[in-house]
Amino acid sequence: MEIGKKQISFIVQKALRSKHILGGDDTSAVFYDLFFIGRRIGELKKAFPQNTLHAVAIKANPFLNNLKFVKALNVGVEAASLPEVYIALKAGFPVHKIVFDSPAKTEVEISFALKKGININADSFQELDIIKALLKRNKTKSKIGIRINPQVGTGKIVETSVAGDYSKFGIPIKEYRNELQDYFLNNEWLRGIHQHIGSQGISKNMLIKGAKIVYNFTQQTNTILKKNRKKQIERFDIGGGLPVSYYSDKKSVTLKEYAIGLKKSCPELFAGKFKLITEFGRYIYANSAWAISRVEYVKKSKNLKTAVIHIGADMFIRKAYMPKKWHHEIFVLNKNGDVKTGRKEKYVIAGPLCFAADVLAKGILLPEVSPGDYIIIKDVGAYTLSMWSRYNSRQMPKVIGYKFRGGKFSILKDREKINKVVEFWSRA
Repeated sequence: MEIGKKQISFIVQKALRSKHILGGDDTSAVFYDLFFIGRRIGELKKAFPQNTLHAVAIKANPFLNNLKFVKALNVGVEAASLPEVYIALKAGFPVHKIVFDSPAKTEVEISFALKKGININADSFQELDIIKALLKRNKTKSKIGIRINPQVGTGKIVETSVAGDYSKFGIPIKEYRNELQDYFLNNEWLRGIHQHIGSQGISKNMLIKGAKIVYNFTQQTNTILKKNRKKQIERFDIGGGLPVSYYSDKKSVTLKEYAIGLKKSCPELFAGKFKLITEFGRYIYANSAWAISRVEYVKKSKNLKTAVIHIGADMFIRKAYMPKKWHHEIFVLNKNGDVKTGRKEKYVIAGPLCFAADVLAKGILLPEVSPGDYIIIKDVGAYTLSMWSRYNSRQMPKVIGYKFRGGKFSILKDREKINKVVEFWSRA
């Protein structure tokens, strides 16, 4: 269920009454509905076989306290860098529930993962060769896979599509099918397949088509392996990529619908033959959170009023640079947290950064906005704060978790202190 205006207003009013939750210094904050996240993970478990490893993408929402909450729901995580691996370990995830994906792993990083027993999806033949050389010197409990680009084309947002005829990720199947089969035939430690075609703007049919291409390759390769009395490919990582809706009046594909279509197209993924792995991030988090920022000034011009707030392109990089492709619904609360109503006027919602494109909305119709009001920006749970920009050295806002039914708050991350910003730019 969508997190609506009335619910958000209720939460803000309660937070304002608790000064340690939303105090005077908190010019902006991000609120996560933990109950919503738990429900989405429950949907994930219900849609796929019981033994599936659900490796939730850290890059979508890397806050340590959030990851500890997710860990308690008995899922794993996908890490896209060595620091994300460290974050996963710090959050307490067991190594067999961590999947390490990156197109630029160094030999040192790969060696670390192998020694720990962390699962690896290699991105290139060169990376496979490095793993092969390391395995000659050391044994590992890591499960190794290779990322394959099924080359199904791009979705509505080219910048988040990674399975065109060209992609910087994975090995293109049209060009290297035989070479890939040879690697499986000659390296019995390589027993996993990974594919991911992108997120947001990717249709359900494209997701299923990509999985089907790699599934067919896996079936054919396993036939060859069986004929040569070699070990079978046993792990199949379908990635993530299920789109969400950023509009309250538009519905997106449900996880259940996607899983039903995938099962129909690739039945053995649901029959226990493979260890299935997923890597959802946006679907878990995006709709679970909303941002609040105080209006500091309202500037008037002939046809527009500009409300200046305390977050902008530092948090919404994609929105600032590609405004037509990324949308967030916006509404206004008064200083007491009540939803504002009345005659609407055109506003610009401007962020605090020193460049002209730092704008979250232009010409948006809102009731009268005054200094001290609060702007609410919805659906900010994924790929927003995790893409935080250091431009102008603004402080990262406080991150707050809540469970609406119980009304309890938890601080997932305190507002960044000024001395920590200074330390970031220091040598030490």
